[in-house]
Amino acid sequence: MKLILLNKPFNVMCQFSAHPSRPTLADYIKIPHIYPAGRLDADSEGLILLTDDGQLQNRISHPEHKQAKTYLVQVEGTPTKEALEKLRQPMDLGDFITQPCIVKHIHPPEWLWPRNPPVRERANIPTSWLCLILSEGKNRQVRRMTAAAGLPTLRLIRTSIGGFSLETHPMLPGEWQEVKI
Repeated sequence: MKLILLNKPFNVMCQFSAHPSRPTLADYIKIPHIYPAGRLDADSEGLILLTDDGQLQNRISHPEHKQAKTYLVQVEGTPTKEALEKLRQPMDLGDFITQPCIVKHIHPPEWLWPRNPPVRERANIPTSWLCLILSEGKNRQVRRMTAAAGLPTLRLIRTSIGGFSLETHPMLPGEWQEVKI
């Protein structure tokens, strides 16, 4: 049984099959018969777990197992107490209601790699960083939550899934490690 941690770069598709215009996981990992346990959108970066074991893949990614996931989010604007409280509470996003989550306004992480291409900068609009911890991960959930709170997402990096973290397993985008389980 294999468990691979990958720091997925920005603009990479979270699949092994070919894509007509973007790189995929196959451009970074050449190990046969492994599959992602969960996904990240192409415009998101950070930790994904891959395995060759279907039961492990299910334990990692299935919502009933409630694996905590931590995201660092660069947003447009400065969060108010009201916006942070709105993010913490269940939110009706139209097609589902989010579970409560943990949200903190943080300083920009010093260990974070620069994004290629860089995030757009607007001289008159400040940016801020948030740390969100969710126990679910629906399609574009973090981006939809921050937008609903008036803080559009500029950059989204998943830094941990359950007990696995980019802080304890440091890797630059595109790098991967096999871990013992």
